[in-house]
Amino acid sequence: MTSLAERNGRALERREVAHHAGAQGVVEPRAGHGARVPRYRPRPAPRPEEGIVHDLPAARARELLARAAPRRIDLAEVSVALLDFGGDGAPALLHHANGFSKGCYAPLAAALAPAIRVIAMDARGHGDSSQPEAPGRYAWRLFADDLAGVAERLARELGRARLPLAIGHSFGGTSLLGASRRRPDLFERIALVDPVVPPHAAEARAPARLEHVSRMVERATKRRHEWPSRGEARAFFAERELFASWEADAIDCYVLDALAARPDGSVELKCRGEVEAAVFAGGDDVDVDALARDHAVPALWLWAARGSFSRARYEALAASMRDARVEDLDAGHLAPMERPGAVAAAIRRFAAAGPI
Repeated sequence: MTSLAERNGRALERREVAHHAGAQGVVEPRAGHGARVPRYRPRPAPRPEEGIVHDLPAARARELLARAAPRRIDLAEVSVALLDFGGDGAPALLHHANGFSKGCYAPLAAALAPAIRVIAMDARGHGDSSQPEAPGRYAWRLFADDLAGVAERLARELGRARLPLAIGHSFGGTSLLGASRRRPDLFERIALVDPVVPPHAAEARAPARLEHVSRMVERATKRRHEWPSRGEARAFFAERELFASWEADAIDCYVLDALAARPDGSVELKCRGEVEAAVFAGGDDVDVDALARDHAVPALWLWAARGSFSRARYEALAASMRDARVEDLDAGHLAPMERPGAVAAAIRRFAAAGPI
């Protein structure tokens, strides 16, 4: 009997695999703090894994991901990968958290159906989207610009003046706030799921804050990024505190979508630690107060009660917008993976409160 690695090797011999190609690039931190971000090599988007034998059954997760149709939207600087989960519901563009990918939100997409049709995107440098080769191309304003570009294209394709709904989680929520601030004409409503709220400028320059950001950057660059197989990766994540509260299907979707196969059958994270670190390093340059002030698009702020952000801060930001409210979630920061049903219920109520 041949081993899993041998079967995978034979399958991969039948197709050409591009892996870690590209010229040397540099990710540079934004000005404003001292977090250092190391060099990285950009890579092309991974190819599908036809013919590969997996040691991770994950039947339910595979079913959820199989419902979605993959596609791409090419912007000026990046090629953005998307998963369209389909259905007859109101279309909603979804942007993930730092270091994650579009398919990680398949359980949330299933919970939102059939009322809402989720179209999830991969941010630049994440998942199956391309990695910019130029230095310093991971500023948060660029993520917001990409999100707006994808929203504009989708709205046009769908024959709508604007998207009925957009959903952003963590830094994806902050990016959505920026995109809808600059292009309020593209969004009917926005749902911000425990969005990252950087500190005020004076706090961002405080030594304690600089040390905190540096620790996050260091952890991201040193994080383990490769495993012999998906099954071993799944076992590794299941033992980590970060994943302790996740639903099992969410972990499986993460392993299936956020990891790419290598020619020898081993797997690696699609989002390199250097890219994740660059995103962490750039967050404190975002003036979220300016983004929220007099913001015109109706917004829902979902506050994770077991997360790390201040509810009072969310309340103040929501109050500065023209039409926004805060709702509580009994979950941690990764609420869409921990309690997709509860997140979906809150978003459905919000979407139903106005014309979509």
